[in-house]
Amino acid sequence: MKEKIQIHDLTFVPYLPAEQIDKAIKRLSKEIEEKLGGRELLFVCIMNGAFMFAAELLREVDGDYEVAFARYSSYEGTSSTFALKEVMPLTVPLEGKTVVIVEDLIDTGYTMKCLKDKYLSEGAEEVYIATMLLKESALCNDIEADFVGLKIDNKFIVGHGLDYNERGRLLKDIYILEE
Repeated sequence: MKEKIQIHDLTFVPYLPAEQIDKAIKRLSKEIEEKLGGRELLFVCIMNGAFMFAAELLREVDGDYEVAFARYSSYEGTSSTFALKEVMPLTVPLEGKTVVIVEDLIDTGYTMKCLKDKYLSEGAEEVYIATMLLKESALCNDIEADFVGLKIDNKFIVGHGLDYNERGRLLKDIYILEE
């Protein structure tokens, strides 16, 4: 890991190494197999942030399943707008399916609450949430992730799919905003 990185006007320092993230992803894949194994699953990767996590997670999950992609936005800069904007809607029917939403980070829980309600209203039989990272202290919605990779501090981070104004996503490690 680099000691410091600069993205736009902000400086970030090391927080989670790729090895720790990889270990959590392998554990999550086993938890998903144990709880949902044998079902026909539809994994919905929430773009853009969850693309790295989803690719790594789904490569580890044993079984035959569907994968779809959707993109929503509720962030501007470093904070939530609490207004969900559908940028790229799902293009597969949800009727009767067991859906696993694959998300990079849950902080306020706003997006996941909206999506779980939306997918159930569109006919999904069950909706589960798998997140790489959870900021438990930031939650302000009645939502629980079913599969959590790592619980982290309520700080702004980049890397491993997470960005600051569209930069920093491709870092293999995760960095935290320098204080």
